[in-house]
Amino acid sequence: MRTTLDIDDRVLRQAKKLAADEGKTLTLIIEEALRDRLAPKARVRKNFRLRLLIKSGRIIPGTDLADRDFLYERMEGRG
Repeated sequence: MRTTLDIDDRVLRQAKKLAADEGKTLTLIIEEALRDRLAPKARVRKNFRLRLLIKSGRIIPGTDLADRDFLYERMEGRG
């Protein structure tokens, strides 16, 4: 499609120089610039930071840390 645009002289000179340097047409340079500008932006994700909840505690007398079943019972409030 043909259209007429008013482009700043300095910007047009830069675009023409870029086209010549890359061996492309001015039309292609302008189309690439428009495609880049109109393309959906990728969402920038923040780095995930895991914050640990640390609580002080004590071993209850009679607790055997090697006895898995006993520990599960204590954690579930059955022991």
